[in-house]
Parts: sequence; structure tokens; C-alpha cells
Amino acid sequence: MTPPILWTPPASLLERAEMGRFMRERGFESYGELWRWSTDDLDGFWAAIWDRYDVGERGDTVLASREMPGARWFPGTRVNYAEHAFRGKDNDALAIIAGGERRDDEEWTWGALREQTRRIAAGLRALGVGRGDRVAAYMPNIPETAAAFLATASLGAVWSSCSPDFGARSVIDRFAQIEPKVLLAVDGYRYNGRDFDRLDVVREVREAIPRLAATVLLPYGNEDASLEGALDWDDLPGGDDELTFERVAFDHPLWVLYSSGTTGLPKAIVHSQGGILLEHLKKLHLHLDAQAGDRLFWFTTTGWMMWNFIISGLLTDAAILLWDGSPGHPDMGVLWDFADRTGMTTFGTSASYIGACMKAGIEPGAERDLSALRSVGSTGSPLSPEGFRWIYEHLGKDTWLFSTSGGTDMCTAFVGGTPLLPVYEGELQARALGADIQAWDPEGKPLIGEVGELVVVQPMPSMPIYFWGDEDGSRYREAYFSVYPGVWRHGDWIEITERDTAIISGRSDATINRGGIRMGTAEIYRAVLAVEDVVDALVVDVPQDEGDAWMPLFVVMREGAELSDDIAARIRRRIREDCSPRHVPNDIIAVNEVPKTLSGKLLELPVKRILMGTPVEKAAARDSLANPHALDAFVDFARSRA
Repeated sequence: MTPPILWTPPASLLERAEMGRFMRERGFESYGELWRWSTDDLDGFWAAIWDRYDVGERGDTVLASREMPGARWFPGTRVNYAEHAFRGKDNDALAIIAGGERRDDEEWTWGALREQTRRIAAGLRALGVGRGDRVAAYMPNIPETAAAFLATASLGAVWSSCSPDFGARSVIDRFAQIEPKVLLAVDGYRYNGRDFDRLDVVREVREAIPRLAATVLLPYGNEDASLEGALDWDDLPGGDDELTFERVAFDHPLWVLYSSGTTGLPKAIVHSQGGILLEHLKKLHLHLDAQAGDRLFWFTTTGWMMWNFIISGLLTDAAILLWDGSPGHPDMGVLWDFADRTGMTTFGTSASYIGACMKAGIEPGAERDLSALRSVGSTGSPLSPEGFRWIYEHLGKDTWLFSTSGGTDMCTAFVGGTPLLPVYEGELQARALGADIQAWDPEGKPLIGEVGELVVVQPMPSMPIYFWGDEDGSRYREAYFSVYPGVWRHGDWIEITERDTAIISGRSDATINRGGIRMGTAEIYRAVLAVEDVVDALVVDVPQDEGDAWMPLFVVMREGAELSDDIAARIRRRIREDCSPRHVPNDIIAVNEVPKTLSGKLLELPVKRILMGTPVEKAAARDSLANPHALDAFVDFARSRA
């Protein structure tokens, strides 16, 4: 059955939207036509993006090799991401608004951002940083971090960041792989009203990277903080050096991102200057419709790819908004207050945040002026139909809600929003331009109207150029190309509907197959979280030596509520009716919290391994978790069943 349409783009948006102009200029009458051209003619589409946003001089060749992995884009061209960000910007125009728990709201103009970038670049250059050297940042989501990234990119150096809430082991597991020349760090941070000193962590990280040439400390938690052997942020060398831009090859490294690292070392994923520049120009201008006067926000930390994505808002004429701190302190309305104060036009967040607002009874529009807010973006996990309805009930029928899906692997969303199409309840609007996304069955047959593996059948510019330290490329091939050779398998379940919308059903490697019926965990959570007083859940399917697998469901109850027989019966009934009778859990167990990665993803597979008897230290890397203590309940439960 076709779900209800919650939003239809008004004629004024169809007229003013950058994507609408692009579509009409190319001679197409619908988004579907535009998407088909963008995937049928990759060379023509990406050349059009290059030319539209004046990336620079290019030759006749767009895609020299289509092989995956190993596609070669725009050979012989030279680019610089930071140069493109600053080009044509008025020094007096607004670049960044930053808020959070540690500081009052502050505004940075493009002139201030340029000066800070110039000063940091000069300092890094004086410390010996040049093309290809790595700069690692243990810093929060503040303007100084944005300036430091742009400074690094301007030199042709390679950026990598971790949020200061990462533990020492987690930071070392990431940064030690890439052997940075300079470490940028803060002394501490504030979260949920509490101050955290991180100087001991910085010392431990510094000692674990013997080839580190310098550490630069920004006093943030304590303005008088200092660290022996470290340079103070305000004392960077370099003097009055001008801000210049080192143009590098299209496939030169820009930054290193990391997989969750729930087991083993996180994969160090390397993206290129040109690939990210081109993909984010497309995504920010066309899909988010970022234009002059807009104010773009996405709640994130520097340890999640959405930080890199929102920083790319600086490639447009919009301003970006940064938040450092908890989204729930002093209450779940704090980010909506930030939206009110700043005139936010795009509010980007996660499905789990929307769910938390629903459970907390937040009313975003009550006693707040959100009249500037035109769009809300959601990512991180599938947004439930209830989440869709909540947005429209509380923000109004004129709100453009776009749920998106992509990942760290390509640092983009390749299924999600477009300002030209309606929003159907519970569905993602469309496949992104230039992203040949399909749903495949196990034999590699494309599916329409059925759930299949999310695959990318043609190259995209922001695919990783390699994993750091993966000399023969074997880990890269194993990660994405081992199931369907030559085709990127992303690891999500997706359905492409007859309307060309999309539905994400969770991770395919966490799918639960009961009696031949495969069900994405996201579908089960949607049913469970619809039960009053249940605020979070985690489900796994554990093989048994004899008979059917054991399927426990772990639930987190609202504060003050308990898991009763009545609530358990309601949970089972919802799963039976909304999902399938075969996916009714064998047991329902209450826990205080469920373990999640630092980017908010559930640790289904590590929990499954723990329940199968795998020692916790081999099942999950605790330092990669937002709440490592949450594993203890599952370890105790596994022991009780042994």
C-alpha cells in the first residue's frame, strides 16, 4: 500500500531550488529523467558538476578507468579543496555560528576564518608540514577545528580527527596507523554539564606516536591549561605568511576517516581532495539546496563523518552552524533553542535524536520562533514512520523532511533528499544524482519493490582511494567487493519502490532470518519502539547447537517504568502484527542501556558474539563505544546462560 504523502514541494521552491535550475538547464522535465542521465552518462554528469561549480581547468577525460576498485577520475587535473572554499567569499559575510556548553554563541565571518586558517597554515608549515603529511586533531566541534582542517588542506596535507570524548586506546588505534607529523589537541571539554580533563589522554597519545614532530594545545576546558613540551595554540610559528593553496592531483588524499572499529583496528579510510570536493559540491548545492542566506546545521562531533560533511557547507554561499556539547542538556530542547537563536534554516540530526525528542515530549515550535527553519535532515539509522509524523505534527506541513542514508565509506549520502520530489511517510525520497544504487538479490539480480542488498554498480568520485596501510588493497576489496566482484556492496538492506523512492531496513549483516523469512533489525525496532515506555532496543539471533536459533530482545525502559508481563505481551503483539510471527523474540530482557558506537550505531554483531561465548575483549573494542559499560550486562547475561 502506498504510504501517505506528507509534503509536496511548493511551486516557489521548484522555481528557486538549485537542482530545479540545473534540471531545466540540462533540458529535463523530472528528477527521474535527471537521475537516469546522471547514471547513464557518468562522464557527462560529472563534467557538468565540475563546470557548473568552476572547479578549475580540466581535460577531455573524466573517467579514465571505470574498474571498481581503482576507478580513475579527471586524470591530469589539479585542485585544492580549501582554495575552493575561500574563493569569492566576502570577508564581512557570515561563515560560521558556533554554540555549545563551553562557550556562548559566537559568529565567525569569512575574514576571521581566513585569518585563522592563514595563521594555522603558517604555523603548520613552519613545523615542517607539507604535501602528504598527516595532521591529527583531538578537538571538539568548534570553529578553530574547522580552520585547522582548512589550513591542513591548503598545504596539501592530510587531515584526521577524533572527538575528545574518545578514550586513549581508541585515539591511538586510529592515529597511530597514519603516523601524523603534528597533533592538535584540547585540554578538556564539557558535556552534560560536566567538565572532563583530557591532558592525560593527550600525553598517552603523544607517547604512542614516536614520529610525532609537535603537539599544539588549545586551552579549551581550562583557559590556563598547558602541557609540557607542547606549543600553545596562540604561539604557533609562521608570522605573517600569506594564505596560499597547494594544488594537488585529483586523487591526492584529503582526509582519513575510520570505520567503527567494533572489532579489531578501525579501517583507516582515505578519501581524495578531488573526489570529496566534487561529491560535496553536488550534494550541498543540489540535494541540500544550500544557498546564500541559508544557515546549515547538523548535530555531530568531529569523530563522525557528518562533521566532514557539514564543514563542506563552506563550499557554498550558506553559513554553517556548529554545536559542541550534549543534545540533551539541560533538556532535549537545547538544539531547538539553538535553532531559534540562530535563524537556522536546515536542522540536521539523527533518527535516534528525533526518537528521544518524541519520548521526552518535546514540542519544538512551542515558545520558539522556528519560522526560518525550512528543512530537517535525519541520518544515522532509519527514521520510523512515527518519526516522520512527529516532525510534521510539531514543525508544520511546510517542512521539507529528508531522511538520508550513506556512510563513512564514501563520506556522503547516496540515497536521500531532493527538493523536487514529495516526501512519503517512512521513505527516502530518491537515489542521489550520479549514484547508481540498486537492490540486488543473492544472485546479483536487480529488484524493484523487494528488499535486497544495497549495491553501487558504477563508480562514484568519493569512493575511498585506499585504506591506509593496506598495501595490496586486499582489505579494501574484502570490505566492499567480495560478495559481488566489481560491484560495491554497502552492507545495508534497501528496497527501491515502484515510485523510485527507497526504504532502508538496517544492516544486511545484522539481518535476522527466521524460518526463511529475512527481516532487517530496523523493522523490528520500529515495532518495539512504538510500545509506550520502551525507549531503546537491541535484538540478535544466536545460533544454538541443537534446534532453532535463540532470539533475545533487549529493551531499555523509560525512567520509572518496568518491563511487566503486559508490556512484554504488547511488544510481542506489535512484532507479530507489524513484522512477522516468526520474528517474535524467544525472550525479552530489560537492560539499563544498549551498547552503541560513538556515532550512535547499535552493536548488534558484537553482542551476538558475546552471547555465543566470545570474550568481550575480542568481540568489541570498548574504546570505540559511546557507552562501553553497557557491554557488562551482556557479559553477565552470557555467563548466566553458560
